[in-house]
Amino acid sequence: MTNTFVIASLYIALFIFGQRLISHWISRLAVNKQVSDTRAKLVTQYISYLFFGVMACLTVVSLGIEYQQVSLFISSVFAVLGVALVAQWSILSNITAGILIFFVFPYRIGDRIKVIDKDEDVSGVIVEISLFHVLIKRQDKIVITYPNNLMLQKGVLKLPKTAAKTQPQTQDKDHTQVQSD
Repeated sequence: MTNTFVIASLYIALFIFGQRLISHWISRLAVNKQVSDTRAKLVTQYISYLFFGVMACLTVVSLGIEYQQVSLFISSVFAVLGVALVAQWSILSNITAGILIFFVFPYRIGDRIKVIDKDEDVSGVIVEISLFHVLIKRQDKIVITYPNNLMLQKGVLKLPKTAAKTQPQTQDKDHTQVQSD
């Protein structure tokens, strides 16, 4: 009985320590990447859920419940989630893409970008990057909501902050003088 209590306490302490470490790491990464606090908290929350699931499985297995029973329960949960999310696969892919964008997306809020899309001109300034979509404000003040999964699938060009003014081309003039009568 005391052995079970010690093991459970050890896993709880490990979870709390790991949770704080992950939260601190994501907060520091968010500051370095200039990401909003709301988005950092959302990513922290999703990773915490995943970490909790892993720690709960390890705790259950360590407490003596048979591995086959645990694996049957986990596979049942994943089967139910799979069936529930098959119809909404785009939501799952947008969440996954949103987390990936948090860690590896080279563009920030305020950057001018152009998504290479043959159907529509998707270019402008990034206004917001959320877990499901990126808001892009075009020059004509129209805001485009672009899904995260498409942002990772298509090519994205980073444009200069301000459009360079085109210099009028000076024509080479003949420097010979023309005499007028």
